[in-house]
Amino acid sequence: MTTFKLLALDMDGTLLNDELHISDINLKWIKKAIEQDVTVIFSTGRGFINAVNYADDIGLTSPMITVNGGEIWAKPHVLLERKTVDAEWIGKLHGLTKQYANTWFWAYTTERIYNKDSWHELQGDLSDHEWLKFGYYDEDIQIVQAIRQHIEEWKGLEISNSSIYNLEINPLGVSKASALESLCRHIGISMQEVIAVGDSLNDIKAIQAAGLGVAMENAQDEVKAAADAITLSNNDHGVAEVIRRYICKESETKL
Repeated sequence: MTTFKLLALDMDGTLLNDELHISDINLKWIKKAIEQDVTVIFSTGRGFINAVNYADDIGLTSPMITVNGGEIWAKPHVLLERKTVDAEWIGKLHGLTKQYANTWFWAYTTERIYNKDSWHELQGDLSDHEWLKFGYYDEDIQIVQAIRQHIEEWKGLEISNSSIYNLEINPLGVSKASALESLCRHIGISMQEVIAVGDSLNDIKAIQAAGLGVAMENAQDEVKAAADAITLSNNDHGVAEVIRRYICKESETKL
């Protein structure tokens, strides 16, 4: 049986409950995983600034993968690798929003987030900034699908989501899987020694590439179909159950 050395956790819809908290039960089992010499990392679509406080709060000093693999951190505040989106693509992605006036959008730079309400605060040319990710949100699924079709026709960007109502755009080839592979090379382990856990399309490549890919009970159907196993939901401490079963190898449920 494989001894896993790294546990890569998505945040929203996975480690975090619907109130955006890490439950005491999840935290207890994360500590048990660390006691088993497993490196526990966040692997998230969030930008670093929106993820690092959670790591600080629970005392994690391990690597982090942020903006869907656009950034790899050797530990909090120590950047290992960064992949940016060309400003020309950002211009096209932003231009598309003019066709969908009611659709929310946002974009991460290395400095801050700009969104529909704050885009006017952008100083200088797009090329004056380092761009990491662009996103769209609309509760009309047909609009989300229409935007996706436009971007797919361009054939030059990585498209995923963290909800059925959004799209998240990264440089082509950048994903949580590509970042995990790079991180594994850096720390000297194989992808077969990784457990990847998530719930959305931005997790699917990591789930497929890892030695064990686990989908949450609340995951999108496509993610469940790609996974090796399905755990409990994010509100039922599904991360704790993954650790209990696959790292601590306890057969009886006792969270």
